[in-house]
Amino acid sequence: MNLNSNNKTILIAPLNWGLGHATRCIPIIKALQENNFIPIIASDGIALALLRKEFPYIQTLELPSYQIEYAKNGKNFKWKLLKNLPKMMEAIWEEKRLVKKWVKKYAIEGIISDNRLGVFSPKVPSVFITHQLNVMTGNTTWITSILHQKIIKKYTECWVPDVENAINLTGKLGHLKTNTLNLKYIGPLSRLHKKEVPQKYDLMVILSGPEPQRGILEEMLKREVLRFNGKVVFIKGIVEKEQKKEEIENITYYNFMNTRQLEQTFNESEIVLSRSGYTTIMDLAVLQKKAFFIPTPGQYEQEYLAKKLKNSNLVPFAEQDNFRIEALAEIKNYQGLPIVNTDFDWTDLLKVFDDK
Repeated sequence: MNLNSNNKTILIAPLNWGLGHATRCIPIIKALQENNFIPIIASDGIALALLRKEFPYIQTLELPSYQIEYAKNGKNFKWKLLKNLPKMMEAIWEEKRLVKKWVKKYAIEGIISDNRLGVFSPKVPSVFITHQLNVMTGNTTWITSILHQKIIKKYTECWVPDVENAINLTGKLGHLKTNTLNLKYIGPLSRLHKKEVPQKYDLMVILSGPEPQRGILEEMLKREVLRFNGKVVFIKGIVEKEQKKEEIENITYYNFMNTRQLEQTFNESEIVLSRSGYTTIMDLAVLQKKAFFIPTPGQYEQEYLAKKLKNSNLVPFAEQDNFRIEALAEIKNYQGLPIVNTDFDWTDLLKVFDDK
């Protein structure tokens, strides 16, 4: 416990790109509270909605949306993002303006930005969280990586949610051959914990990510799971005001689950079918669950991670258009994700916000 925090107010701001950035900030928010800091949460869209449900008693602020959308055709993914770049830059400039105002208005004494490029202040210690020191964008990876590293360099510290050694989860995404960044490898971040409970489901399907690709995968998997021989729990990844549950034959559908429910359901499930998003990978590593991945079409990072883990004989994957439910039989031929150590010293890590 950090007894030197003097109840300092820390702004924590995850990117709204699916739910992964928001969910991996949950253990950080809890660590801030346990170390006598006062967190203020800032985000937008479903990321903010989820964190409001998790922490209804914590003050929240709304940031402008980056308006991230996926293309219907994965081949157009990069060009869709480039088309939205002017709107994204406008949002970044606006969040810079807001953060400058909020630092003064709310007496903020520290900032934690999970991939929000405009959440930074030169007046207080500012931390950037990312597992993407290299940003995969196909033949433009070199320039997007240089630009991202230039942004990271202005922050007091950069926290990488992975381990530094050779056996790691991110590969070249989160590791540089040489660098001048102030990096700290903090280990995988997960809001979930492994528990020994009776098995309830043979398969857990969990979806996430921006539209329209989340919805496209949902419709395809709804058809495929009808041919699965066993009990299925299907979490759509749609954060709404009320939780909805529907049972159709051997399948139980939920629109979303809170952390406690999700942790229980993961532990009750034998295998998991999901995107190969990095937050999901961290959760599965912590829970020691075997899985099958369907990377988002055209999403270079997810495709890289899926291929890396398959080539390491850890987790199989299939492209979205080629997936059939019978492919889940491949899981037994793979080792599963490596056991990771999630015990790290938050008190020491949060010293970045101590008075210099």
